[in-house]
Amino acid sequence: MPVTHDFNAVSSTGDTPSDTINKLIDDALQQDHALKLGRDYLGASRLGEPCARALQYDYTQTSRDKPFTGQTLRIFEMGHMLEKRTWQWLQGAGFVIDTHDPATGEVYGFSAAQGQLQGHVDGIMWQVPESLEPAIKVPAIWECKSLNAKSWKHLVDKGVKVSKPVYAVQIALYQAYMEELIPGVSQNPALLTAVNKDTSEIYHEFVPFDAALAQTASDRAVHILRATQAGETLPRISQDPDSFYCRFCDWQNTCWKEIV
Repeated sequence: MPVTHDFNAVSSTGDTPSDTINKLIDDALQQDHALKLGRDYLGASRLGEPCARALQYDYTQTSRDKPFTGQTLRIFEMGHMLEKRTWQWLQGAGFVIDTHDPATGEVYGFSAAQGQLQGHVDGIMWQVPESLEPAIKVPAIWECKSLNAKSWKHLVDKGVKVSKPVYAVQIALYQAYMEELIPGVSQNPALLTAVNKDTSEIYHEFVPFDAALAQTASDRAVHILRATQAGETLPRISQDPDSFYCRFCDWQNTCWKEIV
């Protein structure tokens, strides 16, 4: 009788061939990520995070308790791919959105506080379809996010300020700091586009400039930078290591080993 092979058989280690292939993929992703230089500045996309100490750890490139898993890195990459595809969809629908500054070829962004506070925007919207004129004003910030179904629905139901305050801070900072480079961008509502990763539904929200929110976030950034440079460890968001926020923090163990 001919010999047959079960190519999907479980190995002696308990792994299927699928497990082995995925491990190879994830190992390669983790190795590639480990070679990338971390950012040595506060990012506008993070400043809405509620814990100042976590932002200190991020700013000082303190090692996370655990490196990003391969699955997490795949989620990050899928988000970037969806952002690019969504930009293409909008372009095809008659929007004109630049993701890079034509003068420099670089991604649009800003740098403040001697480079210690930076942000990189997804795009600048320069033109909208005729059916949206003159209600929609340009130039305007374009920001794109991809979310799972539950998170996406909450954003649709509650709006960005309530559902995703981190995004709201990010957009407000972009509108404030990009005004010098793109005059008028703070006067026009930004366009937030959110893609449901589970269903491919798309939600769009126009976000007017919140100057007070931008100022509060900017002041907070200065406070964090000054405290860090002075060697001051800022307070934790909670006094309970098992609180919801602390349990999901990348620096939970590192933080709670600190005396203060």
